[in-house]
Amino acid sequence: MAAFSSRVRGVLWVAFLGLCGAVLTLLIVVLARTYSIQPPALALRLWPRRDQQRRVESAFSAQERRELKKVLQGAVRMQTVSFSPNDQNTTALAEFEPYIRKAFPAVFSATFIEHEIIGEYSHLFTVQGTNPQLQPYMLIAHIDVVPASPDGWDVSDPFSAEERDGFIYGRGTLDNKNSVMGILHALEFLLRRNYRPHRSFYIGLGHDEEVGGQKGAMKIVAELESRGVQLSFLLDEGSFIFDGIMTGIDKPVATIAITEKGAITANLTVTLEPGHSSAPPKRTSIGILSEALARLEQHPMPNLFGHGPEILMFEQLAPDFRFPLNIIMSNLWLFGPLVGRFLEQTPSTNALVRTTTAITMFHAGIKVLDIVNKTIDDKRVKIEVESAFDPLPVSPWDDRTFGVQVFRLTILDVFPDVGSVVPGICVGNTDSRHYGNLTNAIYRFNPVIFKSDDLPRFHGLNERISIEGYEKQVEFIFQLIQNSDISQLTESHVDFHEL
Repeated sequence: MAAFSSRVRGVLWVAFLGLCGAVLTLLIVVLARTYSIQPPALALRLWPRRDQQRRVESAFSAQERRELKKVLQGAVRMQTVSFSPNDQNTTALAEFEPYIRKAFPAVFSATFIEHEIIGEYSHLFTVQGTNPQLQPYMLIAHIDVVPASPDGWDVSDPFSAEERDGFIYGRGTLDNKNSVMGILHALEFLLRRNYRPHRSFYIGLGHDEEVGGQKGAMKIVAELESRGVQLSFLLDEGSFIFDGIMTGIDKPVATIAITEKGAITANLTVTLEPGHSSAPPKRTSIGILSEALARLEQHPMPNLFGHGPEILMFEQLAPDFRFPLNIIMSNLWLFGPLVGRFLEQTPSTNALVRTTTAITMFHAGIKVLDIVNKTIDDKRVKIEVESAFDPLPVSPWDDRTFGVQVFRLTILDVFPDVGSVVPGICVGNTDSRHYGNLTNAIYRFNPVIFKSDDLPRFHGLNERISIEGYEKQVEFIFQLIQNSDISQLTESHVDFHEL
């Protein structure tokens, strides 16, 4: 018996040593990954500018800054509201063209810029560069806005464009008249400084993005396709520069969305034999439908963190996190399930890790219908798809992609305090989803500082943009147009300029 006990102790001791060795090995691997991963260079290098024409500095004058504010305010006051695909404020949309013609005289008088009205109210600008051999790019935004009631706003009218404490309040200041006017004003200021773009580019301003883009963006795309246009890259609204939003990161993070989620609009109906309210059946159609909806809310779609491009964002941000989050984010192969569980606790990050379900809409691809059917598990509930589209392809994100280099360089020029530029996911949908046949390099980025208290303002109450923030957005486009005039990427070398 003593010998047997001795052998058992020996086996347990060996097992314990083996476990300790495994834990030690795991610890070494985790620490090695944590402190060997280097953040990607934000700007890669300062490109030589000798292949560009004379570069001009923004240095907006006091008069120009007053003009920026006044012109944006005028655009916000125009109630270009989209209620539904067949219900828009066409009067305001029609007034938009004469407004921008007056606001941007240099844009409309330049002989190398062609302006066209598409689908009655959308706008397409073709800016002919001096070098037709360079592949063009495109900047897009949308004129229409979602409805807004004055109830709950800090200002008297959500279309007043009232200035308060350094902010302009109004529907469209973030989504998306800031981009519409910012693009046109940046081009206007470049032209006033006698800058002629080297690389051709297009500007597309849709008028029905908030209700699907069928009459605006889709017709712009059809027109460009008929001309055989292929783009180097496309930039639309989408993500922001997040400041103080990401837990454990001190510096602002510029997140450029490289894809966006798909969506399904599905109708759920229950049809039963009618009965009188004085003697209702045991199970009513409303009760059955309510139970089906409750089951969908109680059983969310699977948490898929780590199976999509969202993993790239956290991996590239890993060195920027404070201890101990830097260890966790550097080793998502081990801690991924833990991070996924954490992200699903709040609505804004829950949308990053799963297909989200709302009472009237299921955001996902077609395959989600199988899950919906199994969750409801009731043959009396009929599910019909009204509209659907799959998630967008993931745009390239690497150091050799032209658009990525342009964005990094421009962010360094305009926002030197930004700590990282990383890829992300747009959890909503934009007009950019219609442009897939023109380029595989579609990016979604609104160059505006976004703080935690700005999250509920999007499509909500007290939408606003700071006057300084809008000036920075115009400067970003101003510099981006010039940076895009570089004729080709430089070869990689060791002379990096990092923040």
